[in-house]
Amino acid sequence: MLSRMTNVGYLIRDTRRAAGITQAELAGRLGVSQPAVSALEKASSNVSVRTLARALAAMGQAPQITTVPLPTVDEQQIRDHLRLTPGQRLQRFEASQHRVSALRASARRA
Repeated sequence: MLSRMTNVGYLIRDTRRAAGITQAELAGRLGVSQPAVSALEKASSNVSVRTLARALAAMGQAPQITTVPLPTVDEQQIRDHLRLTPGQRLQRFEASQHRVSALRASARRA
């Protein structure tokens, strides 16, 4: 899921609002209709880098794209475990330990 900071539609909308212009004004600058600007600003929009650059330039801005390392842990798994009660976490840990013990025993026999 894209966060608000990485969603291109939100970026265009927030930049437009910060510039103090309406969708109609941005549409005029881009030579498109107001509904087209509305579509660009939707969270589900799939905007090309070229279109993003054009829209931002029409508002006196330029895109700056950088990369960041991906998390080295499964953050969703952490969130899921934090939703469990301490008793549920303990049960899962014990079950995991049982599976590890069984795996070790199996490896010794091989």
